[in-house]
Amino acid sequence: MNSNTFADLPLKPELFEALSRQSFRDMTPIQAQSLPLILAGQDVIAQARTGSGKTAAFALGILNKVDTQKGYPQALILCPTRELADQVASSVRQLGSTLPNLKVVTLCGGVPSGPQRAALEHGSHVVVGTPGRVLDHFSKERLALNKVKITVLDEADRMLDMGFSDDLDAILAGCPRSRQSLFFSATYDSDMQALAKAQLQNASFVQSDDGEPVATIESHFYRSNGQSVFTAATQLIAHFAPQSLILFCNTKVDVEQTRADLARAGYSIAALHGDMEQRERDLTLACFANRSYAALVATDVAARGLDIPDVDLVINLDMARDVETHTHRIGRTGRAGKSGIAVTLVSKGDQYKFKRWVDDGMMATLEPMPEVAKASVKPIKAPMQTLQIAGGKKQKLRKGDILGALTRDGAIAGSSVGAINSYEQHSLVAIANADASAALQQLTTRPIKGKMFKARLI
Repeated sequence: MNSNTFADLPLKPELFEALSRQSFRDMTPIQAQSLPLILAGQDVIAQARTGSGKTAAFALGILNKVDTQKGYPQALILCPTRELADQVASSVRQLGSTLPNLKVVTLCGGVPSGPQRAALEHGSHVVVGTPGRVLDHFSKERLALNKVKITVLDEADRMLDMGFSDDLDAILAGCPRSRQSLFFSATYDSDMQALAKAQLQNASFVQSDDGEPVATIESHFYRSNGQSVFTAATQLIAHFAPQSLILFCNTKVDVEQTRADLARAGYSIAALHGDMEQRERDLTLACFANRSYAALVATDVAARGLDIPDVDLVINLDMARDVETHTHRIGRTGRAGKSGIAVTLVSKGDQYKFKRWVDDGMMATLEPMPEVAKASVKPIKAPMQTLQIAGGKKQKLRKGDILGALTRDGAIAGSSVGAINSYEQHSLVAIANADASAALQQLTTRPIKGKMFKARLI
């Protein structure tokens, strides 16, 4: 189909009316690629970022298929968080506002289950929820999935990262094998491929053709006033107040010195350079990515290929050796369509290099260092800590097992558990600072899958 307008799709008349009310006329690229396939009943894997219009794509496919004369669940949408589930449910209700008696039920953790049970008893057509609470209702036979026609995993990669693999398997096993399945994900790694192979049949793969989101990076070059690297770094951190940042130095010696100075001052910071063993580098990166470190100071060699989506600020404490390396450095922020800030210190000895870069076409001006009140210079702390568990894939310890062990009996709230990384012989799990000690106690005194595992806080 070459048209990019909703008008040429085989939709119910009521849905055209709903689209008109919301002034929807032209499809986004991911909608134009996926909707014809979805409406034709095919299984689809759609790789698309947030804000691409993916929710309307699967919502319209569901609403076109649902029979509101029948009061049982016919569509199931699983989301990684309550916030996303609420947004998706709201979008489904809006697009289905013209369908008579449409019932959309939201099943999420963190809220009482009583009203959810009552809603299910009164009938539902579309169920939207998080894996944990959906599985709870299903296992207690409050939610029937045996007549579901279509399932959607929204942000499927994120659900796998959060350790919901086992929950997803259990939920989908309760749905008819003949159902239509849709996976929407920002990435498509090996875990996603394995899940798709197990759950989808002859799936079509589509990808948003609007390209990668353009990075929005606010770049500054500051004239060094001869102050120490430590002073400059702390002033810039105070001025920009990042939640997460990377600092670059040209040598391993400077990386270690900067890390030591900032750590002594109370900053949550780690180092990354080529002299570190690969295992140590992997551990450092995992802890930085899961927000157990607020800052990372690195050399160019160690940071090559680094892809962490939520870095607010990059500070080049030394100018890079060339423009290509500089571009690589500042590209560590402003990723996945988010904005970021990149700052470069220009010493007196490097002003010739700055001038050459500008003469070669770089759009930049040399600015004075921002003024910062002394009282505002305070160390930044990481919101999470990392637990290392002496068990991983070799011991068949899955992310879902760890999440379940932490949250059973209400010991730790699911919202306190961050990223879970599983390796061959060990696993890492991020825990909110306030719950780190309790989480360690939970894991070291209670079995996981009937077996005790050693654990420690890194």
